[in-house]
Amino acid sequence: MVNSAVLVLNQNYEPLNVCNMHRAVILVWCGKAEVLENGRGQLNSFSISLTIPSVIRLHHSIYRPWIKRRLTRREVFIRDGYKCQYCGKQMHELTLDHIIPRHRGGQHTWDNVTSACKKCNYKKAGNTPAEVGMKLLKKPSQPRNGIHHMVYPYMDIRYEWKKYTQGFQ
Repeated sequence: MVNSAVLVLNQNYEPLNVCNMHRAVILVWCGKAEVLENGRGQLNSFSISLTIPSVIRLHHSIYRPWIKRRLTRREVFIRDGYKCQYCGKQMHELTLDHIIPRHRGGQHTWDNVTSACKKCNYKKAGNTPAEVGMKLLKKPSQPRNGIHHMVYPYMDIRYEWKKYTQGFQ
């Protein structure tokens, strides 16, 4: 319960971060934030009773510059929606595929890396998609900076977050 995720919003309701429930309760108790969505119940002690937060909003605006997204397996899979970009199957057992193979001069960049299932990656082997008659579902590109990569793992269980994150994905 202490490690359950809480969405943190800036003063202007812009999503900032995801923190654990312990940190969120401390922010609320110290008067730095308010609870917008109840996370299923109350947290009681001898002297106080606090609502378990699911979404909190800070009282003061925080400036946080967006950092450049790192090219990692997880980020590529999130960008591609955990879907093979050749056959379209959605799964969690994916591999990274270099569209132009590295041994042929292809770079390890956002524009040259995509998600592929093991079967399609094996079929493509060390060739380009055109050489083996395969087509990409969408052209890979660097994802926009935003909150989506932070909240994506929680969206299946935290339905109440959707109204706060919709415009920022």
